[in-house]
Amino acid sequence: MGKSMNHWRRLVLLPVLAVALALGACRDSGEGDYLAVAGKLFVFNYRIAQATYHLTLTKVRKVPGDAMLETTFENPAGGEPFIVRQNVWPAAEKISVDSPPVKCVKADRGYKVTIRLRDAGGKLLQTIDRTMISDTDESVLPNRPLVIGPFYDPNPDKDKPDSNAVACPA
Repeated sequence: MGKSMNHWRRLVLLPVLAVALALGACRDSGEGDYLAVAGKLFVFNYRIAQATYHLTLTKVRKVPGDAMLETTFENPAGGEPFIVRQNVWPAAEKISVDSPPVKCVKADRGYKVTIRLRDAGGKLLQTIDRTMISDTDESVLPNRPLVIGPFYDPNPDKDKPDSNAVACPA
């Protein structure tokens, strides 16, 4: 009976040890990335004739309180990049980051995006560099918004020439 009892202990003890080791490995070691990119795309809103960058980030581990996210988007029209700063809320598991409206997005061209996570004192905690590529060209958008106002009223100027047109780089 002694041999079969030892065999039984091994059969029970080995899976229990494996589970304990796996759970121990899941604990936050206090090192590594805080955030990961879960999704990235260009949003072409045909109704308002506007294109924007959109990123979704997920928390990989607990982000320090009062952390700040600074995202730099390449300007497809050339010139200075767009910088968006926002707080990271502790309770939110996902973070959405949108650029201001952009012009001159070309299909199959890479645009640089840099995400910096900083603590409350400004110390850099993580940097994420990505290249975003649209499969759609901005030419799909109308020259002017089709609707205006909070009730999506038809835009009476939608067929007029666009005096704010931007000369896009080649």
